[in-house]
Amino acid sequence: MTPTTAPAAPAAPLKRVKKSKLGWNVIGLLVFVIVGFPVYWMLNTAFKPAKDAIDPNPHFFPTTFTLDNFRRALEISDFWGPVGRSLIVSTVVVVIGIAVGMLAALAISRFAFRGRKVVIVGILAVQMIPLVAMIIPVFLLLNDLGQYDKLTGLIITYLTFILPFTVWTLRGFIVNIPKELEEAAQVDGCTPTGAFIRVVFPLLAPGMVATSVYGFIQAWNEYLYALMLMSQQNQTATVWLGNFTTLHGTEFAPMMAGSTMMAIPIVTLFLVVQRKMAAGLTAGAVKG
Repeated sequence: MTPTTAPAAPAAPLKRVKKSKLGWNVIGLLVFVIVGFPVYWMLNTAFKPAKDAIDPNPHFFPTTFTLDNFRRALEISDFWGPVGRSLIVSTVVVVIGIAVGMLAALAISRFAFRGRKVVIVGILAVQMIPLVAMIIPVFLLLNDLGQYDKLTGLIITYLTFILPFTVWTLRGFIVNIPKELEEAAQVDGCTPTGAFIRVVFPLLAPGMVATSVYGFIQAWNEYLYALMLMSQQNQTATVWLGNFTTLHGTEFAPMMAGSTMMAIPIVTLFLVVQRKMAAGLTAGAVKG
């Protein structure tokens, strides 16, 4: 008997797979270019001379680098005051939002109580309301409470639309943590609180980091409420950028320099927590 050889695998499916990967790579590169071009143009304008920023024939690649736009941005109005206020507001909103949101998410996902579904639906319904529709009620309420033109009033306002998202997101992470882990810890002698701190909290940390970064970015970049609820003396960093538009026009190069300086805290935060954030965004994607 002569040995039989296995038939060679067809090459056509392999070629189709390679073409499919190439197509997805091209689409991914195209999306990256579309998303990244505004950032590149911001940096390009920030470091080019001011006269080149208003050139009707712009150059996609800078020919001259200068730091005069950053100096001009700092001269137009106070920069560190608005940035400091934005950092205070964003940090406090994240801390309170995570603390309250984690407890609320734990209650919704771990305990059965009357009206639980109503609470969940209410959280979703709140996120569907356009923020612009609440400006007048929020203004009147803060004015009655004596919180108009105060950082505490702005913090309370930001919590109203960041907290629902925080609760809903953390609930998803907690649901993906098996209850059996807590029950096993309680069998070993832990109290319910101890089981949460020792078992659930470490597993929830990546999700908390991802949610915190989102909340920080939302509070840092918010413009409309900061403009309506804060005076010129207590303006935040986003409102500060409006100072570059004057009666004589818009100074685009200093504005882009200011935008670059405003982006530094967000980029720094992302670089510090990128590993935890990536783990939080993919948590629960794979079971078993």
